Amino acid sequence: MSAEPPAEEEPPEKPYGEPGPPLNRRNPFLLGFLFGLGVIVAYALFLGVRNAASMLVLIFIALFLAIGLNPAVTRLRRWGLRRGAAVAVVALSVAGLLVGGIVALIPPLVTQTTELINNAPDVVESLRRSQTVNELVQRYDIANRVQGAVNAGTITNALGGVVGGARLLFGTIFNILTVLVLTIYFMASFERIKATGYRLVPASRRERVSLLTDEILTKVGAYMVGALAIAVLAGMSTFALALALGLAYPFALAVVVAVCDLIPQIGATLGAVVVSLVGLASSLTDGIACLVFFLVYQQIENYLIYPRVMRRSVRVSDVAALVAALLGVGLFGVIGALVAIPMVAAIQLIMREVALPSLEER
Repeated sequence: MSAEPPAEEEPPEKPYGEPGPPLNRRNPFLLGFLFGLGVIVAYALFLGVRNAASMLVLIFIALFLAIGLNPAVTRLRRWGLRRGAAVAVVALSVAGLLVGGIVALIPPLVTQTTELINNAPDVVESLRRSQTVNELVQRYDIANRVQGAVNAGTITNALGGVVGGARLLFGTIFNILTVLVLTIYFMASFERIKATGYRLVPASRRERVSLLTDEILTKVGAYMVGALAIAVLAGMSTFALALALGLAYPFALAVVVAVCDLIPQIGATLGAVVVSLVGLASSLTDGIACLVFFLVYQQIENYLIYPRVMRRSVRVSDVAALVAALLGVGLFGVIGALVAIPMVAAIQLIMREVALPSLEER
């Protein structure tokens, strides 16, 4: 008979010994240590958020744009397209609009620059022949002052300004491309992001939270449609003004105003300044007409068109839309103006569906 193998010894229940007594949570040393550790972690998080603030803003803008463009993706999916194809169509449409705007702006920019370079010798020669200019040059010793100003220091400062301008240009291009890429990624994975967010909500409240959130996201999309409608109206008004005054490149001016009008807080003013400068270059009368037109139109847009469009698209009252826009600009600048109207719509929905019924039951 073969010998039976020895039985394996059972591992001890507590191979590493008996656990010690729990720490005294009222120990002053432990309390001080945990408090200090909490302060350090909070400060580290503050530094991280502060250092990454610019990138967080880009992520927020991309997410906001993805939410606003998602209704278009949903509509294309109802027509039979897959989500990837729908996202590609929307992304290509947005990129096409941007490229079309840039292409519309290139001809006048190239033409005006070429005319400036070609006319520069004639302008300089006419200044040299002008008796008034020569008297001013001699009286104020402009030639020696200019010669003294052109030294190594001024050249270095000028080069620094050129380098800074180039850095700003490339930084702006990088930010725009980053927002576009992030927007495409967010649109492609929008449903997965929503599903993951809903799974973090308790199951007993998940359905109600999902319904309220979907309604809020729908209002954000409606806000984007309303903002685009206002921008198109501003561009069409500028096109009509340019045709009436006979300004050069009316379509390019309309594109500039429409694109600038999408920028909260300062966009409409930038577009008005560009068109007014073009009008002043044409004639003093045209410049004054442009200034008067935009002063009147911006008041009409800010206090009549904008509140009414937002009331119909986002279902926010005129007073709430106007107050929200002003408070958003004052508190958070451009980002505050961007999210003010959808935030008010979300607050109104939560108040109507959650807060008020809860108060009525008490």
